[in-house]
Amino acid sequence: MVGRIGGPYGVKGWVHVVSYTDPASNLLEYRPWHIRRRGRWESTELVAVKAHGDAFVAALAGIRDRDEAADYRGAEIGVDETTLPAPQENEFYWKDLIGLCVQDTEGRDLGVVVRLLETGRHDVLVVKGETGEMLIPFVDRYVVAVDVAGGGLTADWRSDY
Repeated sequence: MVGRIGGPYGVKGWVHVVSYTDPASNLLEYRPWHIRRRGRWESTELVAVKAHGDAFVAALAGIRDRDEAADYRGAEIGVDETTLPAPQENEFYWKDLIGLCVQDTEGRDLGVVVRLLETGRHDVLVVKGETGEMLIPFVDRYVVAVDVAGGGLTADWRSDY
C-alpha cells in the first residue's frame, strides 16, 4: 500500500488522500493507482490533485459526487511494484520487511515481522513470537542485519529491553 482514501472533500466527488510514501508527494508520481475496496482491486485514473494541509485531495475518474466519494472512504491505494524505484543500499520497503524471521544476535528466534509502525522519529518493527508481540525500533542500534532475499533479520535484542 502506498496510501489510502479518506473521506469526501466537497460536493463534486473529490476525496482526501493520505500518502504512505516518503516524501508524501511521491504518491503522486506513481501511475496507475489501484484502489482496493470491498476486497477487490480496481485501476483508476487520477484526474486532478492538489495539496491540502499535510495531505492531498484528488479527483478520481468515475467519482462524480460526494455520495460516490464517501463509498471510497478507507480504500487502500496500491501501485504496480515495477513503478517503484529500487531501494538504495540499506533501504527497504515495508512490504519487504513484513514476513521476515527475526533472530537475536545469538541465533534465538524472536518471531516474525507482522507489521511496522511509523512513530515520527523512526519506524518500529512489530514482531510476533511465542511470547506475544514485541516492538523493535528499526534503527542500527537494534537491527544489525537485514537479509530480504534470505528471509531474515538479526536484532540486538534482549527480553529485558
